[in-house]
Amino acid sequence: MKTIGLLGGMSWESTANYYKHINQGVKDCLGGLHSAKIMMKSIDFAPIAQLQKAQQWETMAQMLCQDLKDIERAGADFILICTNTMHLVFDEVQAAVNVPLIHIADPTGEQIVKDGKKKVGLLGTQFTMAESFYKDRLKNKFDIDVIVPDENAQKVVHDIIYNELCLGQIKRESKQAYLNIIEQLQAKGAEAIILGCTEIALLVNEDDSSVALYDTAILHAKSAVTASVNN
Repeated sequence: MKTIGLLGGMSWESTANYYKHINQGVKDCLGGLHSAKIMMKSIDFAPIAQLQKAQQWETMAQMLCQDLKDIERAGADFILICTNTMHLVFDEVQAAVNVPLIHIADPTGEQIVKDGKKKVGLLGTQFTMAESFYKDRLKNKFDIDVIVPDENAQKVVHDIIYNELCLGQIKRESKQAYLNIIEQLQAKGAEAIILGCTEIALLVNEDDSSVALYDTAILHAKSAVTASVNN
């Protein structure tokens, strides 16, 4: 079994789910008392959130490079960055380490292709929805068309993530706001919705929606289990 590296804390609310789902997945695969071999570094999210707001991506990339090197030195065979937004600097940080990083969009793209869907909606932070790094990867690598909410709806989604979900706050009115936005994306032709922020599944799940929801955190965690156990 290979050792999984996790860079977490962005936010710890969703990182906790990574730890749970990875260990459950290894137990399901191997049975008995088996659990995952994990090297995790959890960082303080507050400075990162401030740098995101200031669009200081180069500074954040330098910070993450050091964190990833620490995980590599600790013995990880591959690494997951447990957040969607910071994959904006994926190419830069992958170049800083010798072990592979599993891009969070890839397991989701693979599952969407497997399910035969071609056009999906994307929810996430405003950085993930507005910038091209995530949408382009899904289009170029998996031939998936991605649509996002309008600017006002993007702000609603973004603000709920940072002001509520990252703080562990789950509000009924926020869930309804998300479901309304999901319905708007469906009306524009989305066959499914990517929960492209690892906290969103804390608020909505498939029981709440008439359209398929792809939880990027769970799919990312499953890919780590596969890479650890089957290779």
